[in-house]
Amino acid sequence: MKVKWLPALLVIAVTAGETGVALADHRRHQDEKWEDEYWDGPCRVKEVADGNQYKKEIKCPDGRGRSWKGGEWKREFRDGPCRVKIEAKRDEYKEESKCEGWDD
Repeated sequence: MKVKWLPALLVIAVTAGETGVALADHRRHQDEKWEDEYWDGPCRVKEVADGNQYKKEIKCPDGRGRSWKGGEWKREFRDGPCRVKIEAKRDEYKEESKCEGWDD
Protein backbone atom coordinates (compact mmCIF):
# COMPACT_ATOMS: atom_id res chain seq x y z
CA MET A 1 0.00 0.00 0.00
CA LYS A 2 1.39 3.40 -1.05
CA VAL A 3 0.92 6.50 1.03
CA LYS A 4 0.14 9.33 -1.46
CA TRP A 5 -0.14 12.15 1.08
CA LEU A 6 3.30 11.64 2.66
CA PRO A 7 5.24 13.91 0.20
CA ALA A 8 2.70 16.72 0.67
CA LEU A 9 2.95 16.38 4.45
CA LEU A 10 6.76 16.62 4.29
CA VAL A 11 6.58 19.80 2.16
CA ILE A 12 4.17 21.40 4.63
CA ALA A 13 6.35 20.45 7.64
CA VAL A 14 9.54 21.82 6.06
CA THR A 15 7.85 25.08 4.96
CA ALA A 16 6.33 25.65 8.41
CA GLY A 17 9.71 25.08 10.06
CA GLU A 18 11.48 27.56 7.77
CA THR A 19 8.81 30.22 8.35
CA GLY A 20 9.19 29.91 12.13
CA VAL A 21 12.96 30.32 11.92
CA ALA A 22 12.61 33.42 9.72
CA LEU A 23 10.14 35.04 12.13
CA ALA A 24 12.35 34.35 15.15
CA ASP A 25 15.41 35.77 13.35
CA HIS A 26 13.45 38.94 12.42
CA ARG A 27 12.43 39.55 16.04
CA ARG A 28 16.02 39.09 17.21
CA HIS A 29 17.29 41.76 14.79
CA GLN A 30 14.64 44.30 15.86
CA ASP A 31 16.36 44.69 19.23
CA GLU A 32 19.84 45.12 17.79
CA LYS A 33 21.53 48.33 16.71
CA TRP A 34 23.37 48.51 13.41
CA GLU A 35 25.16 51.22 11.49
CA ASP A 36 26.30 51.39 7.90
CA GLU A 37 28.30 54.09 6.15
CA TYR A 38 29.10 54.10 2.44
CA TRP A 39 29.56 56.28 -0.63
CA ASP A 40 26.93 56.59 -3.35
CA GLY A 41 28.79 58.39 -6.12
CA PRO A 42 30.04 61.68 -4.66
CA CYS A 43 27.67 61.44 -1.67
CA ARG A 44 28.32 59.96 1.79
CA VAL A 45 25.41 57.91 3.13
CA LYS A 46 25.04 56.92 6.78
CA GLU A 47 22.29 54.62 8.05
CA VAL A 48 21.52 53.77 11.68
CA ALA A 49 18.80 51.44 12.95
CA ASP A 50 18.06 50.89 16.62
CA GLY A 51 15.01 48.83 17.49
CA ASN A 52 12.09 50.43 15.70
CA GLN A 53 13.93 53.69 14.89
CA TYR A 54 15.78 54.31 11.64
CA LYS A 55 17.84 57.27 10.46
CA LYS A 56 19.48 57.91 7.09
CA GLU A 57 21.71 60.90 6.22
CA ILE A 58 22.97 61.76 2.75
CA LYS A 59 25.59 64.49 2.30
CA CYS A 60 27.03 65.59 -1.04
CA PRO A 61 29.88 68.11 -0.57
CA ASP A 62 30.83 70.87 -3.01
CA GLY A 63 27.50 70.60 -4.83
CA ARG A 64 28.74 67.51 -6.68
CA GLY A 65 26.07 65.08 -7.73
CA ARG A 66 23.37 67.70 -7.46
CA SER A 67 20.42 67.27 -9.77
CA TRP A 68 18.66 70.59 -9.14
CA LYS A 69 18.99 73.83 -11.00
CA GLY A 70 18.59 77.22 -9.47
CA GLY A 71 19.15 78.62 -6.01
CA GLU A 72 19.07 77.26 -2.51
CA TRP A 73 15.98 75.58 -1.09
CA LYS A 74 14.69 73.54 1.85
CA ARG A 75 11.90 71.03 2.06
CA GLU A 76 10.38 69.02 4.93
CA PHE A 77 7.73 66.34 4.54
CA ARG A 78 6.49 63.02 5.89
CA ASP A 79 6.90 59.75 4.03
CA GLY A 80 4.90 57.13 5.93
CA PRO A 81 6.43 56.82 9.41
CA CYS A 82 9.41 58.96 8.35
CA ARG A 83 10.12 62.69 8.61
CA VAL A 84 12.32 63.83 5.72
CA LYS A 85 14.35 67.05 5.59
CA ILE A 86 16.19 68.17 2.45
CA GLU A 87 18.48 71.18 2.22
CA ALA A 88 20.08 72.14 -1.07
CA LYS A 89 22.77 74.79 -1.25
CA ARG A 90 25.26 75.72 -3.90
CA ASP A 91 28.08 74.00 -2.01
CA GLU A 92 26.24 71.11 -0.27
CA TYR A 93 23.21 68.83 -0.52
CA LYS A 94 21.87 67.23 2.68
CA GLU A 95 18.99 64.83 3.13
CA GLU A 96 17.93 63.34 6.46
CA SER A 97 15.21 60.76 7.12
CA LYS A 98 14.12 59.81 10.64
CA CYS A 99 11.61 57.01 11.05
CA GLU A 100 9.85 55.77 14.19
CA GLY A 101 7.87 52.59 14.20
CA TRP A 102 10.01 51.49 11.28
CA ASP A 103 10.02 47.80 10.54
CA ASP A 104 12.19 46.28 7.83
